[in-house]
Amino acid sequence: MDERVFFAAAPSYSQSAVDDAVEGLFRQLPAAVLLAPGKKVLLKPNLLSGTAPEKAVTTHPAVVAAVIRAAKRRGVAAADITVADSPGGPHASGLVKAAWKASGIAAVCAEEGVQLYTGTVSGEAPKAEGAKRRFTLLEPVLAADVIIDLPKCKTHMMTGLSAATKNLFGCIPGLQKAEWHMRCPKKGDFGDMLIDLLLTVKPSFAVLDGVVGHEGNGPSGGSPRPLGFLAAAEDMLSMDLALCRMLGLAPESVPYLAAAQKRGLCPAAFDPALAAGETALFAPVENFRLPDSWRKMNFSDSAPRAVRWAVPAVEKWVAPRPQIAPARCIGCGRCAEICPQHTIELKNKKAHIKPKDCIRCFCCHEVCPVQAIDTKRFFLFKKL
Repeated sequence: MDERVFFAAAPSYSQSAVDDAVEGLFRQLPAAVLLAPGKKVLLKPNLLSGTAPEKAVTTHPAVVAAVIRAAKRRGVAAADITVADSPGGPHASGLVKAAWKASGIAAVCAEEGVQLYTGTVSGEAPKAEGAKRRFTLLEPVLAADVIIDLPKCKTHMMTGLSAATKNLFGCIPGLQKAEWHMRCPKKGDFGDMLIDLLLTVKPSFAVLDGVVGHEGNGPSGGSPRPLGFLAAAEDMLSMDLALCRMLGLAPESVPYLAAAQKRGLCPAAFDPALAAGETALFAPVENFRLPDSWRKMNFSDSAPRAVRWAVPAVEKWVAPRPQIAPARCIGCGRCAEICPQHTIELKNKKAHIKPKDCIRCFCCHEVCPVQAIDTKRFFLFKKL
């Protein structure tokens, strides 16, 4: 597999600028030759929730449009292109339609004449070679000849990074994602599961939206951060390793990259020689904000050497966990709906978390429409 990561400048979401950048990436990316007449092509953007494009939570519609147009230029018929994802929460057709509309992607699909999947059909995928687990996936994922991953460059409260690999979690329908959180409550197990999912979905290549990324308490509670680039790669892990180097994340601290390293599927770090295209864009992003929880979720490295041995035993009790901010909570119940452990309940029109059963997956944080879920940190680590 080609491990290069190609970069292209895109200072804004001007459609013509994004079109030019994507076309330039496709001309360099060897895997783009897979796009040909008769091929069924799936575009898998990040549709975490029904959020407006300017919030930088979802893949921008200009990027989706540019990839559709690049595929058409290579002979793929509009009727053979499908855009699909499963946002957080129940996989109900009405909810999915509303999310697509809010993201701006529904309008793009209508304009380009491609299929926008709003159905609820799914099926069991064959167990992939090298995988330990089997998955139920959206029907368009199972039917595609070519899968193009369209992630957003974002932080993530649980995994640190949400990019090419983590974006594939949306191939799993609805609340089955919460079920996987319940089955893999530890970060290491969850990361290992994501690698099995990567081996199963096996996207042909990725085009990452880094024009405006999302920093801070991602994947939805942070803030937009202009980054000014698009990136493309055949190897999802290589792309994510490159982003770790740019954003200041240690790859071994990202659960799915750590799992991939243990399984011999990726190196310990990205080799700068693999950066291609406009390589000046492959540079550290100054003062990029990681989630409030992140360093504290991995505080063993910063604990005094004399007591590091004790960290695993106490981590369950001192690791950051979600906390409801009652003043901001609107009592919509989405957090309770998605919680894999059913630890959240509504009382007097406010959400309440039972901390004893919380597995700190931060699913509630992802789907809260008003960012009413903060991070509760152990008092000794608040100043770390």
